[in-house]
Amino acid sequence: MRRAPAADDAGGMKVVNYAMYVPTSEMAVSLRPAHREYLTRLHSDGRLLACGPLTGDALAGANGALFIYEADSVAAAREILAADPYEIGGVFTLCQLSQWEVIKANPALLRAMP
Repeated sequence: MRRAPAADDAGGMKVVNYAMYVPTSEMAVSLRPAHREYLTRLHSDGRLLACGPLTGDALAGANGALFIYEADSVAAAREILAADPYEIGGVFTLCQLSQWEVIKANPALLRAMP
């Protein structure tokens, strides 16, 4: 079960990771279970707010995904990324991390999702 944010988590930074990867590579297929388990742990720990693949047309044979991390800094989000099996295994071809300032949001989106 996802932990409820503590009162002092309210100042946490949201960091968006726009990632590109080649989903059909043998490495991606073999690492997918470990990658998904890692995401489950991050979500349970409250360090991953949302994630999922970008749908639509593939770009030059690559696909993308969006991850929204809860972190103390962009550097801390880079550490989260560095421990992802897809990053370790070289599945990600490009990751761009940026601080995201939430102006308005649907609270249902930011709550834990199954």
